[in-house]
Amino acid sequence: METQQEREHWPTSGENPLTDVTREIREFWDEDAAVYDTSASHYPQRPNEQAAWAGALRRLLPEPAATVLDVGAGTGFLSLLLAGQGYRVTAVDLSPGMLARLRAKSARQGLSIQAVESDALNPPPGEFDAVVERHLLWTLPDPAKALAAWHEAAPRGRLVLIEGSWGATRAGVSRDWRARARELAERVRGAQPGHHGHYSDRVLGVLPHGRGLTAEEAVTLVQASPWGQPRLERLRDVEWATVDGRGVLGELLGTTPRWAVVAEGPLPPT
Repeated sequence: METQQEREHWPTSGENPLTDVTREIREFWDEDAAVYDTSASHYPQRPNEQAAWAGALRRLLPEPAATVLDVGAGTGFLSLLLAGQGYRVTAVDLSPGMLARLRAKSARQGLSIQAVESDALNPPPGEFDAVVERHLLWTLPDPAKALAAWHEAAPRGRLVLIEGSWGATRAGVSRDWRARARELAERVRGAQPGHHGHYSDRVLGVLPHGRGLTAEEAVTLVQASPWGQPRLERLRDVEWATVDGRGVLGELLGTTPRWAVVAEGPLPPT
């Protein structure tokens, strides 16, 4: 029985070729695909963490078997959890290397996920019930334009942005001391890095949130988009599952704050 549907490469920029920056971003994530899942923050594998994420998704999204567009799907963490709960999932990513790993996982698990290679500004056609992303907005050169494109893909649907306060700070305010302590503890433990490298200064120079995204900035972006008034929710169940069982030091240092911005935009004018 066929367990997965795949769609051939979707145009990434209409009739125009990829820009140099977009090509560099794609190449970065292609190379990063080999190490991306070694980070527990990228691909949590403990059963309690996966269960917490699955519960959060079910709470934030319409009921299965809603059609969900997972933008910036990467190696498939959200897509696989959603498909496992009965959602009909279309996974979109700029990186063919990331999608190759998503396809392999979905085949092993016997899950049907439609994989589409495209950038965030060009989702596949079709009216989706929901659009979801995780840790994507910071790496978009034009997040406002992306939000508008996602609304066109789901004009009667729901938007769920899943983000975390990774590197974002207000001007003049240093990062939380626990974040610095967590980084030090990871280095002492010899944990594998979550990425193969870093974006170049040229790429960071065109990303408005390349140094991190605050919840306030995400809410403001959605308010200014066709999605309209959002609501903000802290994902404390996911945070708890992340530190549960990691010992006294893990509980003391905590984890990166996780939150979701949810909106259901008004219908387009007739």
